Amino acid sequence: MQDANDSSVLDISEKGRAKDGTVLSSDRRILMQFLAFGGCLDTGKIIQELENSGIDFVLYADINDPYGVGLLSVNENPDFFVGELREFLARPAFTELTQKPEYTMIGRSYSLDYEPDLERTLVHGPREKVLNPSLKWAIWYPLQRNKLFETLSEDERRSVLGEHGKVGFKFGQAGYGTDIRLACHGLDKNDNDFLIAVLGEKLYPLSILIETMRGTKQTSMYLESLGPFFVGKVLWQSKVG
Repeated sequence: MQDANDSSVLDISEKGRAKDGTVLSSDRRILMQFLAFGGCLDTGKIIQELENSGIDFVLYADINDPYGVGLLSVNENPDFFVGELREFLARPAFTELTQKPEYTMIGRSYSLDYEPDLERTLVHGPREKVLNPSLKWAIWYPLQRNKLFETLSEDERRSVLGEHGKVGFKFGQAGYGTDIRLACHGLDKNDNDFLIAVLGEKLYPLSILIETMRGTKQTSMYLESLGPFFVGKVLWQSKVG
């Protein structure tokens, strides 16, 4: 058995930093999976199933498909997605729909090593955002970075990400929207690196936010691909409490 004090022990926990400089650590993460379906003629049946489930869900109306819906599920336990969720989706309200596998996305929360509240960063914050009743519009999409990004120095990467982050911060400060960033390394069938959502009260600002992001170095120089984009409005969501 390996000694717990051995410096070679691999630490895969998420890291943060308290105001006094103390390094924080957490092994908690939240997973979000997005599924899209077509052929939905009666959203009422689906909503009834969701209301009785006791599971954290968000149901979206697909703006690009008059018979389409998107279903977001949220859980900390990976077993949920191959167990309880699988059984739930075997009910008639879902089996009569047509799944759109090109929109299947899954990601895990992660930290950036400086957050002072890891529980909020990794679990409570993302959950509260997707279940916030005032954030009625959402654009979900996967993102794949150009592998050249990983060859940049730490300072160069920080500069590229900082420019990108400032755009999102300005939109957030103005009340136009907020975002969720999830990592999907090794989880995504198309080798995407991140799962992104921009959420807001209105749709136009979200489109303009993504347009503005196109001018940053990260998007214009270091992204391999974006999308497909799912654009939807909330039909039903679990309560935050």
